[in-house]
Amino acid sequence: MRISALPFLFVFSLWLSLPLPLHAQPPEKIYHTSLLRDGLITAGGVTMAVTGSLLLTNKDRLTEADLASINPDQVNKFDRWAAGNYSKKAQDASDIPFYTSFALPLLFLADQNARPHAPDIYFLYAQTVSLAGGLYALTAGLTNRKRPNVYATHAPVEERLHKYATNSFFAGHTAATASATFFTAKVFHDLHPNSPWRPVVWTAAAAVPATVGYLRLKAGKHFLSDNLIGYAVGASIGILVPELHKNNHETSWRLVPSSDAAAGDYLQGVALTKRF
Repeated sequence: MRISALPFLFVFSLWLSLPLPLHAQPPEKIYHTSLLRDGLITAGGVTMAVTGSLLLTNKDRLTEADLASINPDQVNKFDRWAAGNYSKKAQDASDIPFYTSFALPLLFLADQNARPHAPDIYFLYAQTVSLAGGLYALTAGLTNRKRPNVYATHAPVEERLHKYATNSFFAGHTAATASATFFTAKVFHDLHPNSPWRPVVWTAAAAVPATVGYLRLKAGKHFLSDNLIGYAVGASIGILVPELHKNNHETSWRLVPSSDAAAGDYLQGVALTKRF
């Protein structure tokens, strides 16, 4: 199965060529960003990604003895039907919308309403990508869920024993794609409050990661629950990062770096706050 990336780009590109009414112009500064605060949050996402990558690298790899002892019955009932899935064509096809999605926010460079806000938009996009990637890498590094294709006796042994064969939870391709498409849709939504193309953009934003999730499921890379969680994580980050930085609320939520001491340990992370 071959899937073209052009329909996805077309849907997101269409609204850039449409004339917009003057009253649809966004506020003078639609997002509020802080170089220090948001830089620390972005750095935190990168740190999670690096830490997760180290954990992934040091994971114990499956052996042929492991393959001889596994059984689909070991998988929970919700996901068991997918144990044994394998398709190299679906795996290759999933990469097309996956990689294409990362370029979607670049379309804002052609949007007159977006250009004055470009530094903030791309700063927030970097934060979005770092958080989505960091959460995936750290989670996959700390868990050892076997991919569905590990149970596929018809799959090549090198695929079943791949160094990333235990990285099924959660779906990184789906999460990353959802974070990019939903970020793009959310920013378009904020920039063009009166655009009739809002439903089209949101529908496309939802459809692209759903397609990636389906292909990763068919490829035997992830179970359904992995994809559902990855989709939810990516979509949430893509929407919340710009929403938490909106500059036109009298009361607003904020994402800020946070630290605390507990049980004698110094903890550092991210806190969600609301200003009244």
